[in-house]
Amino acid sequence: MPEKIDRNTVYELVIDETLANERLDVAITALCPDLSRTRVQKLIHDGLVTIGGRTELAPRDKYSAGTKITVIDPPPEVPDKAEAEDIPLDVLYEDDEVLVINKPAGMVVHPAAGNWHGTIVNAVLGREPGLDDEDLDPMRPGIVHRLDKDTSGALVIAKTAKALRKLSKSFANREVNKTYLAIVHGWPTPKVNVVNLPIARHKTDRRKMTVVRRGEGREALTSWRVVRNGVWEGKKVSVMELQLHTGRTHQIRVHMSHLDYPLVGEKLYNKGRSSTAERQMLHARRISFPHPETKEMMTFEAPIPSDFQAIMDAMQAE
Repeated sequence: MPEKIDRNTVYELVIDETLANERLDVAITALCPDLSRTRVQKLIHDGLVTIGGRTELAPRDKYSAGTKITVIDPPPEVPDKAEAEDIPLDVLYEDDEVLVINKPAGMVVHPAAGNWHGTIVNAVLGREPGLDDEDLDPMRPGIVHRLDKDTSGALVIAKTAKALRKLSKSFANREVNKTYLAIVHGWPTPKVNVVNLPIARHKTDRRKMTVVRRGEGREALTSWRVVRNGVWEGKKVSVMELQLHTGRTHQIRVHMSHLDYPLVGEKLYNKGRSSTAERQMLHARRISFPHPETKEMMTFEAPIPSDFQAIMDAMQAE
């Protein structure tokens, strides 16, 4: 078992007969399944792998059975703030106070463990240097609300600290209307419905949220309208329009899965429903909010992405 020493993870390894005369990086990867081969190669090049007191090693080196190896795996470096990156954005609207974009599926909103680069925040900083402001969170400047990595659609970003405060208050006061499109398994009934089921963190799987009894979680209110029923890949599916009246983590995904209508392509809450969809079919279609300065109600729509449209086009009538 590895030890923790000064926040570093230290592995004390011994090459056995099955790994004798294997490449050093291959042997270490086999003995430390938590480490990728790429990570092991970097540790070797950085002098963090030791054999007999020597650190001048190469990934291709080979050693006999019984050779003792020490591997030091330091914690990942955490940047002090998000970095500006030259990443194009699909801008729906922009003025001096707000930026509204059409977020692509597969892109994380702000930097966090495992995604320090290539996020919406990195892209926004690349085009808005003024967001590098001491009054804003250095890792998520301007972020008012979030969309899951695999959810596409309309996302509002504040361009000043003042706009961020006002927009955050509008979200908290439920002055913002958010409409989503989803493709789900099954034919939900009734075709128009309101779901009022509280949500809390799952007790055993911390990646997940779950529906709980009244008084045990936070209020979560979702309304829906079935737009179309059909058959796709031999299964009943439906296109739905949903409105979020609260903003709980994974709210639509949790509510629909709980009611046995999981999203097509969903991995975490799919209840074993398979499909060829490469991501969850959830799109933030429309958002309306009061402008932080003028108070005028503004509405923006994000075009339906091609993968979403392809499924709708392939659906056969019920």
